[in-house]
Amino acid sequence: MPAAKALRIAAVTLLCATPGCTTTQGSVALRPDGTPGPEECPEEAKRTMRALKLRVGDTSWVELDANQIQSTPIMLYDGPIESMLEKDFGTLETTTRLYGQVWTGGPQVVIRYYEAHPPDTEKLPICAVARLSMNQLRKLPESRPGIAVLGGSSAGVAIVDSFR
Repeated sequence: MPAAKALRIAAVTLLCATPGCTTTQGSVALRPDGTPGPEECPEEAKRTMRALKLRVGDTSWVELDANQIQSTPIMLYDGPIESMLEKDFGTLETTTRLYGQVWTGGPQVVIRYYEAHPPDTEKLPICAVARLSMNQLRKLPESRPGIAVLGGSSAGVAIVDSFR
């Protein structure tokens, strides 16, 4: 009986070590400006991304907030986010949901994605970031602490092997 209990504890520990567990996402160290510090991409996510034919540097396009599609401007809050793919991404099809975390503390929004949820299947661990060039994720002047106002609802999303 003790071996079965130890096995259950190990399974729960392993489950909470996956990117979808809030204990890993909530423990990211913040820099002095409020942006998240470095974070490694878990091996499980790297294996999943290889199986999905997603390589570091691959990009696609997302609606940043599934509740504010094609809105201008949009408001993003510190905390969890649900985004939606606008075009296929490796073997992930359009309308796949991406789940991650938003930080609004720095001069621009930082969004890290930890899970993909394709239609008709379970959530899968990934490592990706929202990106736009030319300061397009920069907060507008009307932003307040904990809330970022952005001029558009879409952004690029890129696969990474670690968060920097």
